[in-house]
Amino acid sequence: MDFDDIRSYYDSEIPAVIERITENKQFINLLSTLFPLLPKDIIRQQLKTIQSTDDFQRRFAYPFLKDLEANKTRGITFSGLDSIDKTKPYLYISNHRDITMDAVLLCLTMLDNGMKTVGIAIGDNLLIYPWIEDLVRLNRSFVVKRGVNIRQALQASQQLSAYIRHLITTESRSIWIAQREGRSKDSTDHTQESLLKMLMLSSEKDFKDNLLELNLCPLTISYEYDPTDYLKAKEFQLKRDNPNYKKQPQDDLDNMAVGIMGYRGKVNYRISGDISNELESIVRESDTLKGRLALLAQAIDRRIHSNYVIYNVNKIAYDLLKQENRFAADYTETERFDFEHYVSRQVAKVDIENRDSIFLRTKILEMYANPLINHLACK
Repeated sequence: MDFDDIRSYYDSEIPAVIERITENKQFINLLSTLFPLLPKDIIRQQLKTIQSTDDFQRRFAYPFLKDLEANKTRGITFSGLDSIDKTKPYLYISNHRDITMDAVLLCLTMLDNGMKTVGIAIGDNLLIYPWIEDLVRLNRSFVVKRGVNIRQALQASQQLSAYIRHLITTESRSIWIAQREGRSKDSTDHTQESLLKMLMLSSEKDFKDNLLELNLCPLTISYEYDPTDYLKAKEFQLKRDNPNYKKQPQDDLDNMAVGIMGYRGKVNYRISGDISNELESIVRESDTLKGRLALLAQAIDRRIHSNYVIYNVNKIAYDLLKQENRFAADYTETERFDFEHYVSRQVAKVDIENRDSIFLRTKILEMYANPLINHLACK
């Protein structure tokens, strides 16, 4: 199958791509913002020496991300490495919080742990400008086609499924993909069965053998703070007030910018190990594809939910949302006051007419409480 319109760039294509994007003023202005001490001419000269994706990631992406880790987080930790074989490729399927940083920070932690970076699935709705598509495909991302008609959607799903299987079985490259289309804006993370069905389209093997080939590995992302929480809350109110509301490209750009440069506090990535050992019991429990996909989605969700790192802000949000003191012994009054003040500041950032502060506050509290609620449901 032809993957040219969705695949990441080959190393042989990199020099031409670099030549193209270095002539784009928006892109160079972005890099100048990220590397303020370097003159634009120096940035262009250094870019033009890049010959491969690995070269780009190590020389440009890695230093920038280490700076973000130092200044915009309280540290990134990586758990569960003992549950996988570092020499094997996996399809990491995870919850999704941030448009760009979920997978990018994962790649950073992988480099720090001597692993190859992953191929990253990214929706074409985010490829607002040609240089953005060039940049993400240069950075080992591949395109998920959205907003197509029914016939095109089937073809796109078959192509995407085949490319994912090709990366894992032929190129031995691990992949990161979100468990659902788009971010879970209320932090209630559930796997879409349609995503799992898409993964199976590229093989005629039976249910178990089809999925065994992909080495499905649930991955949990836990951020102490979500810098885009107020933007998500804003979207909730806009959709409440106007059921026909549709996001504009600028909204995604705003989310990307705030997500990249915002403060996250503590960050944890936790791998649960591949889910292959659960496939046999799923096959025994149901004899229909629909039933098996539902059971598989539930199994992935259990792994993701049980592996959340629960921070004090999650416990405070739970108590505030439920108007309880269930977890009061786990945090101080100062921590509670600080978090309430944080939520108020985030609500104040929402720049819309008829801002409903009570509604927005509730939505932000839900974002922080729901991981704890789902985590408790696993016990």
